[in-house]
Amino acid sequence: MVIGISSQSVDSHKKFAGKYNLPFTLLADTNNKVRKLFGVQTNENGNIPGRVTFVIDKKGEIIFTFNSRTQPTRHVEEALRILSRKAA
Repeated sequence: MVIGISSQSVDSHKKFAGKYNLPFTLLADTNNKVRKLFGVQTNENGNIPGRVTFVIDKKGEIIFTFNSRTQPTRHVEEALRILSRKAA
């Protein structure tokens, strides 16, 4: 299961999901509660949110974290690499 989370509004998520025909759930974390729970930081100035991918197993344990603002496409590559290794 894939869940995308950002601090943008529900309306923004609906437009984004529709534009890119996303097959997964987007969660609007407008109060940054989930971000804080997972310890996702903003930049030094506090105005650019972090971009972190977590792979969580069926037991609810985080088995992989990938943190990058500058390489957004690597998140998918790295998550799939971990999942394929886990399935093997």
